[in-house]
Amino acid sequence: MGAVKSKRVPRAIREQQMLDAAVLTFARRGYAAASMDEIAEVAGVSKPLVYLYLNSKEDLFSAVIRRESEALVAAVTAAVEPGATADRQLWSGLRGFFAHTAEYPDGWAVLHQQARTHGEPFAREVAVVRAEIVAFVTELIGAAAKEAGCAGELAEREVAGLAHALVGAAESLAGWANVRTDEGPSGEREHPSAEDTAATMMNFVWAGLGRLMAGERWAPGGLVGRQGRSAARG
Repeated sequence: MGAVKSKRVPRAIREQQMLDAAVLTFARRGYAAASMDEIAEVAGVSKPLVYLYLNSKEDLFSAVIRRESEALVAAVTAAVEPGATADRQLWSGLRGFFAHTAEYPDGWAVLHQQARTHGEPFAREVAVVRAEIVAFVTELIGAAAKEAGCAGELAEREVAGLAHALVGAAESLAGWANVRTDEGPSGEREHPSAEDTAATMMNFVWAGLGRLMAGERWAPGGLVGRQGRSAARG
C-alpha cells in the first residue's frame, strides 16, 4: 500500500497559527527584535510560507493588532449586562476587560506596549479600538448622569474627559494585575481575579462618580454641593 497522504491544513487555520506565534514572539521579544525566522519556527512552518500568507513583518504586526483589538472589544461587549443600571454595566464590562487581558496577556502586551511605541500605522490602529471603548464608557457615564438627574450639570466635554480617565486607569490596572501575584490558600502564587480587579476599579472611580452624580464637586476649599455650600458642613 502507498503512504497515507497527510491532510493539508486549511489556510484560515494555518494563518491563525502564524498569528498566535507572532503574538507570542512580539510580546516577548518586542517588535524590533522579533524575527520572521523565529515566528515561523514557533508556528511550525517555513518562513516563505509566512511571507506568502502575510506579506511582511509590518503586515503581520498589523494583522496581530487587528485580531487582538477585535477580540478585546468583543470580550468587553459580550460581558456587559444589557438592561442593567449604568454602574452594573460598567462593572460587568470591566470584569470582561480584565478577564480577557488576564487570559491573553501576550495579546494585551502587544496592544498596550508594543503597538503604541512604534508609531504609525500601528499606534493609529490601537487608537481606533481605544476610541470604541472610550465611546462606550462615555455613554455609560452620560446614562448615569441622566439617571441621577444631573445630566445638565455635566458638560459633554467633562463626561468625555471622565471616560478617558477611566479607560486610562483600567489600562494601567490591567498591567498591574497581570504582573502582581497573591499567595493562594495552598501557598501557590496566583493573580488577582478579574472580579476583584474590576471591584478595585469601581471603588476607585465609581465611588467618586457617585458623589459627582449626587451633585458634589471638588473645589480647592473642599467638596461643594449643588447649592454651593461645603458638602462636609451640609
